[in-house]
Formats: sequence, C-alpha cells, structure tokens
Amino acid sequence: MSRYDLVVRGGTLVLPHVGTVRADLATKDGKVATLSSDIPASEGESVLDATGKLVFPGAVDAHFHLGIYRPLEVDAAEETRSSLVGGATTVLSYFRTGQHYLNKTGPYREILPEVLQAVDGHAWTDYGFHLAPMDTAQVREIPDLVDGHGVSSFKYYMFYKGFNLAADSRDAKAFTMSDEYDLGHLYQLMEAVSAANAAGDRRVSLSLHCEQAELMRLFIDRVRAAGDPQTLKAYSDARPPLTERVAIGEATTLARATGCPVNLLHLSSGEALAAAQEARAAMPGTDMRFEVTLHHLCLTHEELDAQGGLGGKVNPPIRSAADNEALWAGVLDGSVNWVASDHACCLEENKGDALWPALPGFGGTALLYPILISEGMHKRGLSPTRVAELASANPARAYGLDGRKGNLLVGYDADLTVVDPSLEQTVSASLLLSGQDHCPFEGHKVRGWPVATVLRGHLAYQAGTVLGPPRGSFIAR
Repeated sequence: MSRYDLVVRGGTLVLPHVGTVRADLATKDGKVATLSSDIPASEGESVLDATGKLVFPGAVDAHFHLGIYRPLEVDAAEETRSSLVGGATTVLSYFRTGQHYLNKTGPYREILPEVLQAVDGHAWTDYGFHLAPMDTAQVREIPDLVDGHGVSSFKYYMFYKGFNLAADSRDAKAFTMSDEYDLGHLYQLMEAVSAANAAGDRRVSLSLHCEQAELMRLFIDRVRAAGDPQTLKAYSDARPPLTERVAIGEATTLARATGCPVNLLHLSSGEALAAAQEARAAMPGTDMRFEVTLHHLCLTHEELDAQGGLGGKVNPPIRSAADNEALWAGVLDGSVNWVASDHACCLEENKGDALWPALPGFGGTALLYPILISEGMHKRGLSPTRVAELASANPARAYGLDGRKGNLLVGYDADLTVVDPSLEQTVSASLLLSGQDHCPFEGHKVRGWPVATVLRGHLAYQAGTVLGPPRGSFIAR
C-alpha cells in the first residue's frame, strides 16, 4: 500500500505570506500530509509531475452567482467545471430571495436547504453561500444562519432600493419582494452582523454592492434623454463612479457606527478605490476589506464597444483604461485584499441588442489565476506569493475558511493547481468549459495557465479535460 494518495513532484510551491520553495507535496485522506525536498514517486498511489511549474493553493473564488439566470443544478455543474480551468477549487456564491434565482421569498431556514439540495452532487469545486437578508424577518435569522447553517457572510445591494437588477425598472419592491430595503434596513442588518461577529471567534461580515440609487436615477434619465445610445460607455455614464463614491461613504459611515466588518465588492473605478482608501484611513478601527474583479482590471468600454454587442454589460459597469490602471495600482500597493470573478453565466439570448433590458453579468472564473499571472505577475511584477494571497489566502481568511482552504501547508485541504507560467493561450468561450456561449475576454492572449487542478487530493482537471465525478461539497464556515 502506498504511503500517500498523491505526490506532486518537481514543482515550486507558492506559500501565501511565506514565499516560494522548491519542494514536493504529498496528500493523504484529502489533506496536505507533508512537504519535502524529495518525495519518491513510489510513495504515492498516483503522481503528478510539476517539474518547471508553479504549484499554487487552489483559488477561492469569493464572488460567484450560481443559479442567477439558470437552474441551480445546471449552473453548479457547468460553471464550477469552468472554475477548475482557472485553478479555483472553492467558490463562494451569492444568493438572495426575490426575482431571479428561485424567484420567491420566505425564511432562509426553508429556502437554504432547497438551495443546498439543488447543488448537491453537481459541483466540481467545494462551495459555500453568502446570503442577502432582504427583509426584516430574514435579518432576524442571522444568528441561526451563522451558528446553525455555517453561513458567516451576508450581502446588501445598495442600488436595489431604487432599481431592479438590469436597471430598466424602478419597481424595487416587486423585484426585492421585501418590506423596506433602504438605509434603515442596512443599519439594522449591520447591527445584526456586528452582534454575530462579536459573539464568536470567527469573522462574520457584510459584503456591499456600492452604487447610490438616487444618483443613478438622475444619470440614467440624462443618458436616456440625450439619445439613449446602446453602448457600454452609455451604461457607465448612467452609473458613473460618483455613485460608487457616495455609496461607499454611506456604507462605511454606518459600518463605523455599528462596528460591522464590511467587504466592499467589485470596486470598478479609480474613484471608488480612492473613496475606499479614504474611508479606511479615516476609520482605522473599522474592519473593511476591498475586492476587485478580473473584468474591472482588464476590460474597457472602449474596447468592448468597438467589438459591438452588449455581452459586457455588468454591475457596476465596465470603465476606462485609466480605471483599469488605478485598480492595478491598488493591487500592487496592497490596498486591494482579493481578486474575484463575479462569475454569473449569462447567455447571448439574455443580452440581446437593447441596453436596458439586457441582463447584467458574465462568466470569468476560468481566468482567475491566468489573468493574475499574465497581467499581474508577468506584466506588472506581482510576486507569485502575492498572486496566491489575492486569489486564495486572503478571501479564505476573510470568509472563515483559513486553516482549511487558501494554503498548501500541512493539515490544509489538498486543494492546489499546477500552473505553467509560460503557457500562452488565446481566450475563447470553448476554452473555458463554461455553459456560457460568449466571453467578453474573447481574443485576449493570456500567458500562464493551470495545467492540472486538484480538489482534496483528487485530480479534477488536467490538460483541458475535467476528470472523475463531481466531488464538490458544501462548506460550513
């Protein structure tokens, strides 16, 4: 009988907050069992050759949307499969009641089991859920969701008090199916999250989509009155960075007042990042962490509008090249805590050719490590260690997974991805193994791709092919 289940030989291990080391790694019973300068191949039931390659901890894609536009079980199967391509072994998906997802409301004690049952047996990665309390009754469920269901992160969408998801309707109450979804609701939500955070030894936090609805109303009306161009630039003009800045000010002010740990999601512009940095400096006692996405780092409305189509409609909107570089500066200087995909499979038929009814969002999870390595490490000098922190260790720490996910140390889950830093591929929808039939990154040349991804010691993806049955499990945090 072999001593280990899997031996990964010949690679350079990337250890977050430590550095890189030339070492072999062995797994046993789904965990990292040992790191050593030389583990004989004979000691492993199976062997993965990583010679000349980087071995990263499996990414924790902390911003995901399973089932937003398609059945949960379909998205779980096709979109977590895509995650393996990008080296992600854990996804944390947002879920809320109201329109989209299951299109209903009610207590999470009844709805969450329905969600878990739909995903069970279909996911290729491990998974957890952030939940959005949309009404007062759901806010009251937070203590039980934390202690009884292992949900330690929640969400508030600041623009939902005035708009639906596509911003083509102001009937917000019909969309949210809630009572009052305003700053009063946000305040009581923060109070509840803060109390849950103080009651235990784990971080319980609130994630925020920061766009200010009253300003959106004004700017959308102005864009539509000025000829209503059907472009992504028009969408950005209708939801400009000022709406982010104001919402960040509101949210962080309430976070300080309540003592609530917050995560500012998908900062899309230089102005949004500056507002977040200013809030952090002004409120040093408030736990606030910053996220940016791959598309806000790399895509511009100029480029996408030149190609035509509305496939790149997303909330917040795609911005300018200057915003790309401002966000990269935040990644480089350490202001940004993690990078995520905000993956939301949305088919061409849901985009159409009319800007306002087009559904927002698109997939990107398959590009998580590739973009960080190509655009961050190769082009801008990010160290492999910082890449691992951005993709894996930092979101794991923020969302209650540290000690299990986010590292290659002994005792952690044996989640890893072997990356060929020199492998260059041109992005196409077919390459990403998603159910989505288009990709806003189409045609981009990316250097540095996973060639194998391992989930809890099982080889799940290699050389463009998904292997074995889906083994993903729900993770209580």
